[in-house]
Amino acid sequence: MPAFSDLFRTFARIGLLSFGGPAAQIAVMHRELVETRAWLSEKQFLGALSFTMLLPGPEAMQLATWAGWKLGGTRAGLMAGLLFVLPGALVIAALALAYLAWGDVPGVAAAFLGIKAAVVIVVLQALFRLSRKALKRRADWAIAGLAFVGIFALNLPFPLIIVAAALAGAWVGPPSPPTPAPPTQPDWAATARSLLIWTNLWALPLLLCWLAGATFLTEIALFFAKLAVVTFGGAYAVLGYMAQAVVETHHWLTPDEMIDALGLAETTPGPLILVTEFTATLAGAKAGGIGLGLAAGALSLWMTFVPCFLWIFACAPHLERLLAAPRLAGALAAITAAVTGVILNLSLWFALHVLFSRVDEGGALPRPDLTSLDPVALALILLAALLLLVARLDLLRGLAVMAAASWLLSGAVTGI
Repeated sequence: MPAFSDLFRTFARIGLLSFGGPAAQIAVMHRELVETRAWLSEKQFLGALSFTMLLPGPEAMQLATWAGWKLGGTRAGLMAGLLFVLPGALVIAALALAYLAWGDVPGVAAAFLGIKAAVVIVVLQALFRLSRKALKRRADWAIAGLAFVGIFALNLPFPLIIVAAALAGAWVGPPSPPTPAPPTQPDWAATARSLLIWTNLWALPLLLCWLAGATFLTEIALFFAKLAVVTFGGAYAVLGYMAQAVVETHHWLTPDEMIDALGLAETTPGPLILVTEFTATLAGAKAGGIGLGLAAGALSLWMTFVPCFLWIFACAPHLERLLAAPRLAGALAAITAAVTGVILNLSLWFALHVLFSRVDEGGALPRPDLTSLDPVALALILLAALLLLVARLDLLRGLAVMAAASWLLSGAVTGI
């Protein structure tokens, strides 16, 4: 068993290096925990990764929490999860304040256009990588197609799509037979204690906001609590649902602000779902000033990430038995397939709002005004594709180059 100090240094390193989305974050963890230190076996790591994909919430953060728990118990699991989230959360808070101060300055807005263009390509990359792993059978392709039609054309709620996919997967079964369950008996008393403690911790801020009559903060807490429960498949999968609710239902942000939020979250370490903090901070600041914005951002973090500890500490002791259940394995495969359809919807949503200044979303399908095409945005998307797909520039450098190119190109066109 590694010393706690060694675990702290290792997970602090993982947290600071966790740029580039879940694929890159999982690769960093695999290198640090399996290859370099051999604290976990390949089988343990991959089994835990499959398990976290089945849970709501950011799979990379929950994988880090599980690894800490596996190597050092609950204290180490809590430390690993916090170190994975806190560096990015602090950066996001600073970026949100900077955005509120300077986001409307023409030069800054021009730089953000380049980040938006890069985000279009980043999401397409995520779609391609996931589809290669998730769509192995005709049933998988069918589920992905139906999920896309459901959210893009029929405007169905994201949770409904996930539940339908899970039920279909449980009926169809997994692509391959799961590993047999171990003979050990589960400790249900410990599971009940974990559920009670972490559920109460999760609900406490919501109850306090409600008792204090803080209507806006109560709405924020309820929204992000619901989001935490339905965030299957990672941040990319739920962003379409979140953007739809934040922009169209609650009217907290504009489409451009929502895209800027994702672009800035891409520049920070930690899980991409930290975009919830940026979103809540902007919404709070617009509703009642910087103080309310910071309170809303902190509340969104609590409601988003406390459930991650709940799922891991309650379920991790039962991991091997859960992965051995054929119906659960089938549900996991189907949820992953549905996520590809949802990410395709997200790709189109982002691309339309970056390329066109006017998009009519009042009907069954979003309809862009072709006369509102932005040639600068089109050129920047092509440049982002060249940098990220052809030249294979790492994400952080790619975003910096895109921001600079956008600022220069927009200045040349508009005279900024």
